[in-house]
Amino acid sequence: MVKYKQQVADMLTAHESLFKEFKAIHDEYVKNPKQWQEAFNEKGREIIPIVARWENNLCGKSESGKYGVFSSNLAEKFRSELKIHFPQIDAIGMKIK
Repeated sequence: MVKYKQQVADMLTAHESLFKEFKAIHDEYVKNPKQWQEAFNEKGREIIPIVARWENNLCGKSESGKYGVFSSNLAEKFRSELKIHFPQIDAIGMKIK
């Protein structure tokens, strides 16, 4: 398995209960954003630092090395893999009017 896909899988396994709770709220948010926005953002505040930590774990070493050019691409691939599970993850913290 490719490293970024493995990192996402490991992250989801390591924090399984939290991501299961977030998945339930995320799926409801997709159906009705206005009603679920507050719960989505609240649970999302717990998710963001976890995602950032795992992304940094994946990309942090390559940023300072000779492969620093590829680090942003690797981070984008990590995020794309995460969006397969949570398509609206980038909407955490947004407010709908």
